[in-house]
Amino acid sequence: MLLTAENLSAKRGEDLIFMNVSLKLTSGQALVLTGPNGSGKSTLLRVIAGLLRSESGTITIAGEGIEKDVRPSEASHYLGHRNAMKQELTVAENLRFWRDFLGDFNGGKSFGIEEAADMVGLSGITHLPFGYLSAGQQRRFAMAKLLVAWRPIWILDEPTAALDASADVMFTGLVTSHLAKGGIVIAATHQPLGLENAQELRMTGFAGVEIAW
Repeated sequence: MLLTAENLSAKRGEDLIFMNVSLKLTSGQALVLTGPNGSGKSTLLRVIAGLLRSESGTITIAGEGIEKDVRPSEASHYLGHRNAMKQELTVAENLRFWRDFLGDFNGGKSFGIEEAADMVGLSGITHLPFGYLSAGQQRRFAMAKLLVAWRPIWILDEPTAALDASADVMFTGLVTSHLAKGGIVIAATHQPLGLENAQELRMTGFAGVEIAW
């Protein structure tokens, strides 16, 4: 798979947040976005995920079995600051919803709900209401959402914020395994994710041209 973004710019209100951002990633590659608060990291991720419209530029994906009109968002998971889970539903019900709603992209193979729970270190409690869990447990199960529906592109916004060291190690393992399967990862973070050979794109706002090739 090839993910390409060219000359992206985005606004918040009437103000440009960033401009002339370009990147190109192929299967097995990761890109880490760094930069100060307000430099546009989260906005760029949302643009790539299809949640915000860019002011200019293009985002495309290509690869075996992918038709030309397929949008990158259709091949992407987005994990933002919020967990996107219903508090009153059980963990299993939440994960089942995302599994059925998203489905597996392009014939990929996902993990079962209990298997995904085990992979995030929380097996045996998927019957509990999501709102009953601690903040750390909730974040781990939000990560499990990435596993129950296959999407080759993971778009991650501060995925390990407020988690302990063991959760950091666990998540690095999930990302490493995803990359080994030919996935693509784009992550904004203030904390090192422990990814070897990851590209870096430092966001500086609308000061100039920012490219990661």
